[in-house]
Amino acid sequence: MAQGAPKSTWQPGDTVSDANRTDELVNGVVHRPEFFEHIDATITALDGDLFDLNQDIHDHPELRFEERHAHDVLTAFMEKQGFEVTHHHLLETAWVAKFTRGNGGPTLGVNSEMDALPGIGHACGHNLIAISGVAVACAAKATMEKFDISGSIVLLGTPAEEGGSGKAILLEKGAYEGMDACLMCHPAPGPPYSASLSSCLALQRIVVEFHGHTAHAALSPWEGQNAVDAAVLAYNSISVLRQQLKPTHRVHGMFEGRDWAPNIIPDYAKMTWYVRAPTRAEVHVAVKRVTACFEAAGLATGCKVDIQMGNTTYDLRQNTALGEEFADVFTKKFGPVDYIYGIAQASTDFGNITYALPSLHPSFAIPTKGSNHTPEFTEAAGSKEAHQACLNISKVLAATGVRLLTDEKYLARVKETFAEDLRLRQAEAEMVKA
Repeated sequence: MAQGAPKSTWQPGDTVSDANRTDELVNGVVHRPEFFEHIDATITALDGDLFDLNQDIHDHPELRFEERHAHDVLTAFMEKQGFEVTHHHLLETAWVAKFTRGNGGPTLGVNSEMDALPGIGHACGHNLIAISGVAVACAAKATMEKFDISGSIVLLGTPAEEGGSGKAILLEKGAYEGMDACLMCHPAPGPPYSASLSSCLALQRIVVEFHGHTAHAALSPWEGQNAVDAAVLAYNSISVLRQQLKPTHRVHGMFEGRDWAPNIIPDYAKMTWYVRAPTRAEVHVAVKRVTACFEAAGLATGCKVDIQMGNTTYDLRQNTALGEEFADVFTKKFGPVDYIYGIAQASTDFGNITYALPSLHPSFAIPTKGSNHTPEFTEAAGSKEAHQACLNISKVLAATGVRLLTDEKYLARVKETFAEDLRLRQAEAEMVKA
């Protein structure tokens, strides 16, 4: 997708006021403009309530699988909007809100993330993702009611994106069954007023434990097997390995222990590593090289090595047909769409969803002086400007979803492009193996 992407001189921290806005919006005609007008009016009418909900979640950050306050306020909001809500759906802090009109018709899936980060709160802006899912679902419902559109909306409240792979777990438990497509979005740094359809990095989490033997560090160190030495050797080996990895790959980790003291040879050390690459297939290859560093460190120090593969998240496979419709509406109504910024160098469990069914995960730029996972981004995610950017992209996602519900040929094209991408994924995997 990145071929032909626009060049930009934008850098994180750059800002621009409405008075100095440089992009020229086409403001042209979109597919079924009467649908977009109603979507626009619906979300605009909910602006105040959505902002209050946004601020409530932002002011009550909760870590993965602990999103109880967010669960309660979001489900209460959706119940007031006339959705059939299931609390604690498949996971304690997950939930689902459903709406069906008429007989038959497609099923549109939408996601709301809710979790925050340790110490820095909503530094990835999941408060915005939460209300975006709500806005999309409410606008699609209102449009279905006004224009007598048959179909269903399924809004999933998905916990634990940060380190817990909540969506991957929900996918395995069947939460996405029956959806014809699924939509969500994510805030990120980027050129003002823009959206991005970049991919992201696939990720494999690895936990490795080194088990050695204690000894007196001065009296008889030869009796011990030093687990910290094993961890340090593994860390340094991976640092050396990075020179031979592609620039698009990322390997980063940390180590910890228990009952450490300078006069005792430590018998235990634990490391947690993330291995990232542009595709799921490339991650699989890189993991083998990283694992060799752990095994070699254990061999060199005489320590037992226990390697556990944690959750795997995949790269984003943006559905071409969904992306084209999204880009058409967004550029005509709000601003430019690129394939550069967004979360291209980060990872998300929504990647797993894009491998399972037609899906779209655009990012939207918010004014921020820091990138995701910084205190500056936490502050930006709570701003009125970020809220407005969130509503803008929600309107476009809702319009994309309503077209899916009303245009049989378009729905067929969405499914065709998903099948085409499946064939491409298989070919990429074979190339990596070769």
